[in-house]
Amino acid sequence: MGIYLNPNNKGFKGFLNKKIYVDKTMLISALNRFIDEDNKFICVSRPRRFGKTYASNMLCAYYSKGCDSRELFADLKIAKADNYEEYLNKLNFIKIDVASEYQNAPEKDETLKLLTEMVRKEFKKEFPSIEFADNATIANCILNVYAETEETFVIILDEYDSLVRMNVSKKLFDEYLMFLNGLFKSDTLKDAISLAYITGILPVVRDKVQSKLNNFREYTIIDSKELTEFVGFTDEEVASLCEKYNINHSECKNWYQGYSQNGFEIYNPESVVMSIEDRRFEGHWSKTSSYQVISDRLCSNFEGMKDDVIKMIAGENVEINVSRYMNTMTDFNNKDDAFTYLTHLGYLAYDYNTQTCRIPNKEVRLEWFNALEDDKNYKVTDQIIKASKNLLQQTLQQNSDEVAKILNISHIHVTSNRNYNNEDALAAAIYLAFIDALNYYRVTKEATAGKGFADMIYTPLHPDGKYPPMIVELKHQKSPSKALEQIKSKEYFRAFDFYKGKLLFVGINYDDDKEHECKIEVLEKE
Repeated sequence: MGIYLNPNNKGFKGFLNKKIYVDKTMLISALNRFIDEDNKFICVSRPRRFGKTYASNMLCAYYSKGCDSRELFADLKIAKADNYEEYLNKLNFIKIDVASEYQNAPEKDETLKLLTEMVRKEFKKEFPSIEFADNATIANCILNVYAETEETFVIILDEYDSLVRMNVSKKLFDEYLMFLNGLFKSDTLKDAISLAYITGILPVVRDKVQSKLNNFREYTIIDSKELTEFVGFTDEEVASLCEKYNINHSECKNWYQGYSQNGFEIYNPESVVMSIEDRRFEGHWSKTSSYQVISDRLCSNFEGMKDDVIKMIAGENVEINVSRYMNTMTDFNNKDDAFTYLTHLGYLAYDYNTQTCRIPNKEVRLEWFNALEDDKNYKVTDQIIKASKNLLQQTLQQNSDEVAKILNISHIHVTSNRNYNNEDALAAAIYLAFIDALNYYRVTKEATAGKGFADMIYTPLHPDGKYPPMIVELKHQKSPSKALEQIKSKEYFRAFDFYKGKLLFVGINYDDDKEHECKIEVLEKE
């Protein structure tokens, strides 16, 4: 049993001892299918705080010959899987946290040299009957063991991309390429590896590093394929946690969900756990990261980027080409590169079917607000966001004229480079202008209601009556009265048949002179 070679299961045991634990052990069953197959080289990338360390420790506890984890897994899902017994603590296991090795190295350029020396010592101790050269690489050590015993290895590199993301010296970077090449591209070593699992924030870099890792099958936050349910917490898992700990599931979804793909609604795991532990919903992202990442990309101000950012702040999806980005920290050539990078970091979410990206949830939206506040190019956007609290209050107080004045500004700003006379554009402007309402409402556009589809429905997150339901109907070159008539004639209020109390009907009309009219009525439901 060593630190790197055949380590123990204490890391995973620590996760199991936590108050809040979600069983993701079926990832093991999924990976077992790759053992000794041609596609046994796996790269799983995901944002920070999405469980990379948990997964690494879990796989270590399962595969490593340096421990007996049968008791740990006995009551977990994997214990019922058909392939559970096949590899349980039966394989040599090498686990390396690349970021930690670099951070802890007294001489940064000597990181890989020091790592190799320590791993070599563990090989000599674990396999005393096998001779290892004093200058043997990790790849040499693996090959020596396989040649003598035919025993194979599982290799995990955690934070494998850290030496790509960090500003390391060219010397260390080149050595790292040789290190990767030695482990994963040697034909003589291929049979000695049963499974290689590398994980980090970015996918495989598509230049020099790619030639060393182009045999890896990639699972990313853009498309995790059959591993999607293991990327973060699923909606089913979060619903169960919310019920167990008496937490509002709807509000939890509003704050931390949004990374949906392949039929799963994915949540940020760490934020969900922290919200349950703290008994309140808030932005946990800024405690472990910084909106400066967004600001750095906004400063590039690529063509079309500002308009797309405003659209996303206003609740829209924007088209994105994720195939261009080289997965580096330097090759940002257009807005697609910038948005793809922010997607891998979790600041945007990608819809594979529509090939669009969006701001996933309230927690991340707060980070975008912080970034926009510091950027002079988004001064008007920031002003509209800050004015949204007042707009909501004016609406609740039925001050129609004030509502219309504020919408004049928002509509022009959102549609600066779009067709103004478009109801979708006005809907985006309203969404942006009412952005503060997301603290109290769930917004549904083109909502099925009564005898048709209401343009926008605002459903209160809390049925305490302080923030009544709102139905918003839009008209062009007609009148707000016509909009209100449609709400009533189409019986859109049927969407709130379960609700007792006040409903707000908001009719908005805009004309070709870019002037808005608003009329608000109240329906009291008994």
